[in-house]
Amino acid sequence: MSDHVNLNLSLKRTLSRQYRQAPPPAGVYVIRNLAEPGHLYLGASLNVDGAMNRDRFELKQKNHRHRSLMDAWTRHGADALRFEIVDTVKRRDDPAFDPQAELDALLTLWTEELGREATRLDVLSAR
Repeated sequence: MSDHVNLNLSLKRTLSRQYRQAPPPAGVYVIRNLAEPGHLYLGASLNVDGAMNRDRFELKQKNHRHRSLMDAWTRHGADALRFEIVDTVKRRDDPAFDPQAELDALLTLWTEELGREATRLDVLSAR
C-alpha cells in the first residue's frame, strides 16, 4: 500500500510541475456586444485567459483603455458582453516555431472571418 501511495504522490508532483512549467495558452478571443448585435471586439494574446481576465477587470474598475468597449459596458452592463475564445495557437516542438507569428496570423484570419458577420469590428490592441 505504501508503494502505491508513493507512486501516486510522485505522479501528482510530476504532473503539477509540468502544469506550472507549461506556457499559458495563446489565442484569439472575441467580446460580443449582445445589446448591439454585430458589434464585436477582437483581441489576441500570448496569454489569452490572462488577457480576457484583464479586460473584465478593467471594465469592472471602469478604467478600460478601449473607449468604445468601456462605453458599451457602461450603457448595457456586464451581461450584455460575452467573452469567448475563438482559436488558440497550436504549439509545436519545432525550434523555429514562433508563437507570436502564429498568433498574428490567427488574428488576421479571424479579423477577416468575423469582419464578414460584424456590422462593427474593433480590434483591441495586441498584448
